[in-house]
Amino acid sequence: MGIIDNINKLFDHRIRLGIMSILVVNDEADFNRLKELLDVTDGNLASHIKALEKEEYILVEKQFIGRKPNTRYSATPLGKAEFKKHIDALEKIIHKNKA
Repeated sequence: MGIIDNINKLFDHRIRLGIMSILVVNDEADFNRLKELLDVTDGNLASHIKALEKEEYILVEKQFIGRKPNTRYSATPLGKAEFKKHIDALEKIIHKNKA
C-alpha cells in the first residue's frame, strides 16, 4: 500500500477541504458562517456542499429561525473518519519528505 493511498480526491479542492476543516473542529456551522469563513459565493459553496453530502460526509439540517430559513451542516462520523485518514496521509507525506 502506497503512502498516497489514503489521499481522498474529494478533499483535493480547497473549498471542500475548508468545509470539512470547519465542521470537524466545530460541532456544526450554518451556510452563512461557512460562506463568511471561506469567502466564497453562494453557488460555489452550495456545489461543494452537495458533493460532500452525496458521499455522506456531511449532514444537512434545514429549519426556520423565526421566519427565516436556516441550513446547518455537521460532519458525519464517516466524514470525520475519512477526513482524518486524509490528514494523516498528508502528514505522513510531509514527514517522509522532511528526511
